[in-house]
Amino acid sequence: RFEEALQEARQVDKLLSENPGDDYLEEKFPLLGVPITVKEAFSLHGMPNTSGLVNRRNVIATSDATVVSRLKQAGAIPLGVTNCSELCMWYESSNRVYGRTNNPYDLQRIVGGSSGGEGGVLAAACSVIGVGSDIGGSIRMPAFFNGVFGHKPTTGVVPNDGQFPNAQGVRTSFLCTGPMCRYAEDLEPMLRVMAGPGINKLKLNEKVSLEKIKFYCMDHDGGSIFVSPVDKEILQAQKKVVEHLEGELGIRVQRVVIHKMKYSFQIWSAMMSSKDNDGQEAQLFTDLLGDHGKPVWPLWELIKWLVGMSSHTLPAIALGLTEKLMKLNPGGNAKLVSMGKSLQEEMEALLGPDGVLLYPSHPTIAPRHHSPICMPFNFAYTAIFNVLGLPVTQCPLGLSSEGLPLGIQLVAASYNDHLTLAVARYLEKAFGGWVLPGKL
Repeated sequence: RFEEALQEARQVDKLLSENPGDDYLEEKFPLLGVPITVKEAFSLHGMPNTSGLVNRRNVIATSDATVVSRLKQAGAIPLGVTNCSELCMWYESSNRVYGRTNNPYDLQRIVGGSSGGEGGVLAAACSVIGVGSDIGGSIRMPAFFNGVFGHKPTTGVVPNDGQFPNAQGVRTSFLCTGPMCRYAEDLEPMLRVMAGPGINKLKLNEKVSLEKIKFYCMDHDGGSIFVSPVDKEILQAQKKVVEHLEGELGIRVQRVVIHKMKYSFQIWSAMMSSKDNDGQEAQLFTDLLGDHGKPVWPLWELIKWLVGMSSHTLPAIALGLTEKLMKLNPGGNAKLVSMGKSLQEEMEALLGPDGVLLYPSHPTIAPRHHSPICMPFNFAYTAIFNVLGLPVTQCPLGLSSEGLPLGIQLVAASYNDHLTLAVARYLEKAFGGWVLPGKL
């Protein structure tokens, strides 16, 4: 929406020229004139809202999602919407509506998903700040692969309404909407605007003393058979963070082994498909694929896909098949849900009011296109924190030997977002934050 954006920018110029040095403007419009982009799954008036689903190709938003409306009211100017994976449920942003998004650091690599277009557009400096959403790492994986910042807030702080698909049943506790940006200092003002009154649940006005934070470090999930081993360069980057914190702040980072993290993928899957407190079943992914149209049969779609006749992507079809298999083991699922609840208690007790955990954002650096199909469960490194409801900030840590972004997840107990945001600002100064693609 470049024409409308330019028109809105002129109105901002006019407002500023008529009210020079007006503090009231800054208070009323904290994001006045700042260009933003929005994940296409969110409603932005007049823009497509397909979520990469072919049978929604002609859907144009007639209103704004709550967070989009709040950002606009704060003075931000939307430039347009950005690509995501089909129905936001895969970690490569590719679909049959817009095609595939490439990583600005290496066009042969993925941008991640599902807020992948957002990650790529921010990394390439096309936009300043962006709106993402995250039910299994959909803000943090793209932020990691594209070397930018992304924050998954504590559950229930930022409203999710106005996106498609939206969470229903138990998943409303796992889906989070949050800010993505190149500079750590932009996370907090964005979060304040996006959360609206919900911001009162957080302690963003509390001053954070980094020396008083109890830092914990975990190098990997304990060796899940479903997930790749953590890449050496990611481990080295995490080690440098530990050394820096210990050397500069004079503190000790405590190594921890949380055994249940080994079952992150299984816990996430079981909790995603569990019933909510009212006994309501989780919405089936295959129902979403049909989007009020004909039902979608995953096996039939797979046969059609093999001969190039399906309008769905292979990951979406595979997810539909997996969903059917999950239904076959209700007893095992119940045990995993119980394990998830116990892990949540363990994490909250460990982190307490002043703890931050350092944990890899993903086991590998930005993979090549299509390769996620071979390791479909690697998103478990981010997904586990959705079902635990904890706030997490993805923080870039420079580039690998191949010139691809490195990064780390900073995790705190519920409602302690102020701690991870403060550590992200500190690490940005220490490790340089976002690096312009091609600047090698």
